[in-house]
Amino acid sequence: MVSKGLLVRLEVKPGIDDQIEKFLISALPLVRQEPATTAWFAIRFGRSEYGIFDVFPDDAGRDAHLSGAVAKALMANAETLLTEPPRIQKVDVLADKLPETALAQPNKKGLLLTFEAKEGHEQQVENFLRDARPLVMEEPETTAWFAIRTEDNKYGIFDVFPDHGGRFKHLTGHVPRELAKHALSLLGSVPDTDLLDVVEEAFQ
Repeated sequence: MVSKGLLVRLEVKPGIDDQIEKFLISALPLVRQEPATTAWFAIRFGRSEYGIFDVFPDDAGRDAHLSGAVAKALMANAETLLTEPPRIQKVDVLADKLPETALAQPNKKGLLLTFEAKEGHEQQVENFLRDARPLVMEEPETTAWFAIRTEDNKYGIFDVFPDHGGRFKHLTGHVPRELAKHALSLLGSVPDTDLLDVVEEAFQ
């Protein structure tokens, strides 16, 4: 069970995508030394924009990661790799799906969906996201899934898949259909959707 997370966005200097990817891959052994980092994903939003999404059982685990070797290595290389300091956003994990066994193949694709709740409907949105978990559990190609609430009181979903096919099945599945059905009554903004590549990942 996880309850806390981080979403980090990295704006990379032009022309050095290969360097940031090598850096993110090199962080994997450091992540594996953090027992409270339950799941960690290095992700690519698009050219020159990367990020990290990771989850923890509690605040203590998140704080340990923020003061740990990966964070220190990122800050030490920030001036060389990034156009601006990392944008670090704390999130609460409202519901989750984690793999129960070792993965048959690594995840290569991801999805980040963020939106605002209509004023006064925050609890209904949280209930919707929690109630979505049983639907996601029936999607074998949705390997990991996290319903989140951000520091600025937005909501969202982060999930990963082995390939395009798995992501497409999810995007045309029960959860998006239910979200669209209730959009007018629950959502205060049109969802922002990022189709991601997974550069590297770790599960503890």
